[in-house]
Amino acid sequence: MCHLPPGFSGLVTAALILLIAWVAAYSGKKYASYDLDPKGVTGTFEPILARYLRIAEFIIGIDTGSIVLIVGSSALHGQAGHLPWVYATPLLLLGCSVIYGVIFMACLIMNDENVRHGNPHTPARYALSETFGFGSLGCFCAGYIFLVVLVTR
Repeated sequence: MCHLPPGFSGLVTAALILLIAWVAAYSGKKYASYDLDPKGVTGTFEPILARYLRIAEFIIGIDTGSIVLIVGSSALHGQAGHLPWVYATPLLLLGCSVIYGVIFMACLIMNDENVRHGNPHTPARYALSETFGFGSLGCFCAGYIFLVVLVTR
């Protein structure tokens, strides 16, 4: 009998979350380009960008803290310092949340720079930012749901 590797369902879930986020984000775009600055006033996106980055930093901080706490506590549980294999899925989801969050932050900054240099904010670029932002949030939520289920059964 062939067994899937530990955490495989976490990787599949993370990929599905990203795919669903992309389809939802891209299908909602109706215009050829989008203005990052509200009402077309130059520089008004900067405070919004700071809020988006702060939210991403907050989620990444909770994710990484959780990963460190869970993995670090494995030394206290015996089993030669290893966690049971069932924790691979939530840990991978939290890890994907971190990766997606960092990519989200990079996309936001890159899109802002592109617009400042006169390049249009295309639907694909807009959807990509939304995809990684909501992908990070989705993996964060799914990872914690998996953790709650594991710890309470």
